[in-house]
Amino acid sequence: MRPCWAEIRTRALEENFRFLAHLAAPHAEVLAMVKGNAYGHSLTLCAPAAVRGGARWLGVTSVEEGIAARSLCPGARVLVLSGFASGQAAAALQFQLTPIAWELWQLDELEAAARAAGAAPGSVPVHLEIDTGMSRQGVLPGELSAIFTRFAPASPLRLEAVMTHLFAADEADGQATQQQLARMDEVLGRISAAGLFAEWLNVGNSAALLSGLARPLAEMAARHGMKAMLRPGLALYGAVPEFDPGFNAGAEPPSLAAARAALQPVLEWKSKVVGVRSVPAGAVVGYNGTFVATEPMRLALVAVGYADGLVRSLGSRFHLLVAGERAPLVGRISMDQSIIDVTEIAGVQAGDEVILIGAQGGETLTAHDHARATGTIPWEVFTRIGARVTRTAV
Repeated sequence: MRPCWAEIRTRALEENFRFLAHLAAPHAEVLAMVKGNAYGHSLTLCAPAAVRGGARWLGVTSVEEGIAARSLCPGARVLVLSGFASGQAAAALQFQLTPIAWELWQLDELEAAARAAGAAPGSVPVHLEIDTGMSRQGVLPGELSAIFTRFAPASPLRLEAVMTHLFAADEADGQATQQQLARMDEVLGRISAAGLFAEWLNVGNSAALLSGLARPLAEMAARHGMKAMLRPGLALYGAVPEFDPGFNAGAEPPSLAAARAALQPVLEWKSKVVGVRSVPAGAVVGYNGTFVATEPMRLALVAVGYADGLVRSLGSRFHLLVAGERAPLVGRISMDQSIIDVTEIAGVQAGDEVILIGAQGGETLTAHDHARATGTIPWEVFTRIGARVTRTAV
C-alpha cells in the first residue's frame, strides 16, 4: 500500500465529545458535526465514535451523507444541514433523516412525501433555519408568515427546532453575534404568537460553545419554552478555532482556556521517505527549476503530493517532520511526491516516517500551521486531505 495515510484516534474523539458536552451542560445539548466526511477524518470512523462518546445527534451535509450516517449509527438522530435536493424528500423520510428547511418548496415536497407514506399529523420533524444576517441559507424574517402555514395542525410536518448560524462568534466585540441573537429572539416571539411551538433552539458552533455562549443561548431558549442545542465541529476533532486577537479584551473565558488544555487532536497525517540522494551545488530540484541547490545537499523523496492534499504553494516555504526535526520542503510539490532537505538531519533513510500533521520527537505540526502558511483555515486543511489517503483507526 502506498505509504501516505491518516491515523484517526477515535478514543480522542470520544473524549473530546464528552468534554464539549460537559462544557455545555446543563445549559445545552451538543450535536456532533460529522459533515464533510467528518471534517476529512472519515465518517465511517468518527460517527460511531461520537455516538460512543454520548452523542445523540449527528450533523451531516446532505441526504447522501445522512444515509451513510444512518447505516453506521442506526439509533442516532441525523440532521441534514444543507436540506435536501428536489426529489429527495422521500429518501429523507425513508432513512429517518431530519432535514433543515427554509424554502416553501422544501416544505411542500416534504409534506407531499409524508402524505404519500401515510405519515400521521405532526410526525415528521423539521428544523427551520432563519437567516439572521449571514445571507447564506435560511428564511428571511419577512417571509415567515407563509412558512408558518405549512405547519398547520393537520399537516404531517412538525416544527421541532428553529436554528441559525452565528457567523462571527470568534470576533472580539461580539456585536454581530448580539445582532443575530436579537433577530432570532424576535423571530421566536413571532413563532409563539403564531401558535407554534418548537422544542429546540439550534444555534452555535465551536466558537460559540468555547466562548461561553451556552448559558445565554439557554436563557433565550427558556424564555420561549425551548431547550438549547449547540453543534461544534472543529473542536470535536481537537482543534480550537483561532479567535480575534482582541477577544474578550485579551482575557480568555474559562471555557476557552479549558478547551485549549483538554481537547486532543484526532488526526495525524503521515507518509514515508521513499529514497535519499545527494546532489551537488547547482542541481535543479523539482518542476521548472524553481529551486537550485546553492551547496551540496541531501534530499529525501516523500510519498505525498498535492493530489493527497499537500498544497502545491507550500513548496520551498514550509517544512515536514522527519527524525524528530523540521525538514524544509524544496522545489515545487508534485502531484504524488514532494522533496525535503535533510542535509542537516543525520541518518535519514528510505522507510523513515514523515509527519505532515502530528507530533514527532519534540516537534509538532498542526492544521493551524498549514492554514497559516497557505492563507486559509484549518477546516479546509482537514477536508482537502485526499480520498486516496487511507484513514485508519488507532
